[in-house]
Amino acid sequence: MKIVAHTLVPALAALMLLLAACSASAAPTPIGTADAVAAALAQDARFLGLAPLDPNAIGRSGWYEVAAAANGGYVVRVTLGWGDCPAGCINRHVWEYAVSSGGVVSLLGQSGAAMPDVATGLSGKVSAGPSCPVVQNPPDPACADRPVRGAVIVVSNADGAPVLRITPGADGTYDVPLGPGVYTLTPQPVAGFIGTPQAQTVRLELGAGKVTILFWYDTGIR
Repeated sequence: MKIVAHTLVPALAALMLLLAACSASAAPTPIGTADAVAAALAQDARFLGLAPLDPNAIGRSGWYEVAAAANGGYVVRVTLGWGDCPAGCINRHVWEYAVSSGGVVSLLGQSGAAMPDVATGLSGKVSAGPSCPVVQNPPDPACADRPVRGAVIVVSNADGAPVLRITPGADGTYDVPLGPGVYTLTPQPVAGFIGTPQAQTVRLELGAGKVTILFWYDTGIR
């Protein structure tokens, strides 16, 4: 019996060490700053595309700030403004979120002017033409511009960071929510067309609704 007991003790100790190591390795990795910001901005579609606060930037209508919290998490403060933002925004609304080290988001509070009940975003259509070598008058419906399959529009915020990739539907149209701010829409090359449409820059303002942007690819038919 003593021999068995002495054999089991080292084995049991080794097993306990192994379980402790597994338990330690299974512990979740604390959330990083970028992931904490992403988790907070995901709470509202109006936050999509916002860039960090830049004290030297003029005319911005939305931004976020992030600070480390004592509990290992973060506090993310989101500000949206509207009404003559090139001059500093007449109205502002602020949200504060706590993001735990495990990534759980909770609203600490909000303040400021009541938000406009109008969604901001982008809409439009991506088409290609000509479809026929000769333009007719009156126009022939069979020669109308056609949707571009496989088109992708990359949307970048005021910092130049990509925040959204738009893939139009089968009819070439798109309709996406996006927070207030200045954005650049850059069409990507599509095989079979001559060149690529030029990028377009647009400002989205709270309360002004969605902005329509059209893109046209050249088929090369003449």
